[in-house]
Amino acid sequence: MSAARRVAGKLGGLLLTLFLASLLVFFSRFLVPGDPVSFLLRGRKPSPESVAAITAQYGLELPPWEQYLRWILGVLRGDFGRSLQYRQDVSEVIGDRLPVTLTLVVMAGLIIAVAGVAFGAIAALNRGKVIDRIVLIGLTVLGAIPSFVGGIVLIALFSVGLGWFPSFGSGDGFGDMIHHLTLPSIALALVFIVLVGKVTRSAMVDQLGREHVEVSTSRGVARQAVVRRHVLRNALGPILTVSGVLVAGLIVASSIVEAAFGLSGIGSLLVQSVDRLDFPVVQAIVLLVVFAFVVMNAVVDILEPWIDPRSAAGAGAR
Repeated sequence: MSAARRVAGKLGGLLLTLFLASLLVFFSRFLVPGDPVSFLLRGRKPSPESVAAITAQYGLELPPWEQYLRWILGVLRGDFGRSLQYRQDVSEVIGDRLPVTLTLVVMAGLIIAVAGVAFGAIAALNRGKVIDRIVLIGLTVLGAIPSFVGGIVLIALFSVGLGWFPSFGSGDGFGDMIHHLTLPSIALALVFIVLVGKVTRSAMVDQLGREHVEVSTSRGVARQAVVRRHVLRNALGPILTVSGVLVAGLIVASSIVEAAFGLSGIGSLLVQSVDRLDFPVVQAIVLLVVFAFVVMNAVVDILEPWIDPRSAAGAGAR
């Protein structure tokens, strides 16, 4: 299969997945109990005129399929509708909070990539030794710590105890934001480090047992060169696959960390919007999460043949 056909196939699958996801995201709101008109008129005795005005303003009187068409055409233009609780365009509400969450997710992703691969590599290269067991036990302990518990422990140690980092807010300016988001990003990364670390160890142990690795070692090639050229490179496929799945998990899990550290990101916004039946905001955030997940997996699938040519050869053979 040529590279162009492969990319085109992945893009086609991406678009189809996004279309099906948009249908699910939009029509699922009709299954949720609660009336957006009642929310908009809370605290007031609704008159027929006010109910009719609100219904017409938000297009709630239209058939569901027509509401979907209006919504999806707006989404394609970057218009996600108006927030019921903020009375602003959804794009503005999300845009104000998106930089915090993106910075948090990127920082957590870097920590996960560095720490997860490092721990997994150390364990794999010392398989069966004491250090391997120590790393595995440490990863198991980390995996048992929920994000909010990790956040509380980090605040107690490094914010209240040592005073190194702030425990609340996202700061002003890029440098201050990085300082404020250091503890939240570590709390967010803890559980995911375990997954990447164990996948890295498993993939590298598998590669260390391959014949070409043993031949290179027997020929006197330096161990570092063998690990870098043959073991780690060939193990990147499973690691990247897991990393693509983690993107959506990081965005969703950020809501817990944002609540613990008082951050105004889209994670905490999603929780508030679900609680207040702000359907336009919920739909927009869920669609963005699905988009990030699908795009990252498509990118991983496209890059995999360049990282591990054997996968492309196997696909061509089939």
